[in-house]
Amino acid sequence: MKPTVAIVGRPNVGKSTLFNKITGKRISIVEDTPGITRDRIYGDAEWLGKHFTLIDTGGIEPYSKDIILSQMREQANLAIDMADVIIFMVNIRDGLTAADKDVAAMLQKSNKPIILVCNKADAPGELPMEAYEFYNLGLGDPVAVSSIHGLGVGDLLDTVVSYFPDEAEENDESNVIHVAIVGKPNAGKSSLTNKILGENRVIVSEIAGTTRDAIDSRFIKDGQEYVIIDTAGMRKRGRINEDVERYSVVRALGAVDRADVCIIMVDATEGITEQDSKIAGYVHDRGKASIIAVNKWDLVDKETNTMNEFRNRVKEGLNFMMYAPSVFISAETGQRVDSLFDMIKKVLHENTKRISTGLLNDVINDAVAMVQPPSDKGKRLKIYYGTQCSTKPPTFVLFVNNSELAHYSYIRYLENQLRAKFGFEGTPVKFIIREKGEKL
Repeated sequence: MKPTVAIVGRPNVGKSTLFNKITGKRISIVEDTPGITRDRIYGDAEWLGKHFTLIDTGGIEPYSKDIILSQMREQANLAIDMADVIIFMVNIRDGLTAADKDVAAMLQKSNKPIILVCNKADAPGELPMEAYEFYNLGLGDPVAVSSIHGLGVGDLLDTVVSYFPDEAEENDESNVIHVAIVGKPNAGKSSLTNKILGENRVIVSEIAGTTRDAIDSRFIKDGQEYVIIDTAGMRKRGRINEDVERYSVVRALGAVDRADVCIIMVDATEGITEQDSKIAGYVHDRGKASIIAVNKWDLVDKETNTMNEFRNRVKEGLNFMMYAPSVFISAETGQRVDSLFDMIKKVLHENTKRISTGLLNDVINDAVAMVQPPSDKGKRLKIYYGTQCSTKPPTFVLFVNNSELAHYSYIRYLENQLRAKFGFEGTPVKFIIREKGEKL
């Protein structure tokens, strides 16, 4: 396993900015509002050829009774438990505070290597005079950085990697399945993540919009390693008032982009909404393997055909995604949650499936023989041959005499013939139309 490094400290000292600087990506939301980063955010980082996982935590407020702040403290404690090295960040401009002392006392109980970082030291060179009072924390020599400008970050990372064991090996990511859980706010995404992981990895409350970032959680089930990406609920554009909410939607869409499989969470008590359709549409457009998880099924009054009727409503509401299987679950009770994993592996297999050129053309020729291609003004579409050019999703190039004659309805017919022969359950199928002589 790769070493794990956690960045901890009280709110608004610059933890997320440092996290973004080290990972080289805008993964954590950065705002001047205290308490923006609520959950642990994971990112991959590398320094001097050594790879590690970096965790950005919500700010620790040691004695707050606020429900969100107290859960942030629990999240930070979980990160501390997981970390091999802890970066404890303070703010030079604020000076040494009582909260800093309390956080330092929490960290010292961990018996982990702790690197004290004084942020907002905006002049390069020796340790600023203001940093010397932080020696009172008993954590050794502070490292002065400016996370926003990157000053001192290289020295900090030199110290971080010095604590790594020599035998630390990086994971082979090629065998890891990345699963994004997406959907409207309060559809049960965080509850599903927690049920899968068997721990309170993500803050769950009744307040809509609690999960503002996309959070990566690794685990192994039946010998297969997964990364579950729990995303912020995506609201209608008109309801996104705060900048933070807007960032969350962008982050959720980014989570879809880096996922292998997307679980689209639908609230069974509400049915398919316009927002569900928009979210599913984005997943479809990105060519991702997908599963529709109908959550809160335990709360629905059932009769003989209730499940089949709801499945038909899903197909009507998401008619562009007829290929996606529906699973009826309860994230709260765990009902059918385990069945998701067989489905995840199945739809990913379909998303990466390759069809030989010979077999593909046999199916195309049979389809053309059954239903003639369209014609216009006496000129009929001729399909010379097809070939698969890529996977994720399966993408086929059809070489034809005239691309304008390749009407959408006929391409859909060919897609249905391919699905009847080869399956492709849970994955979109894409076609590229080329006239003979055009390059791929």
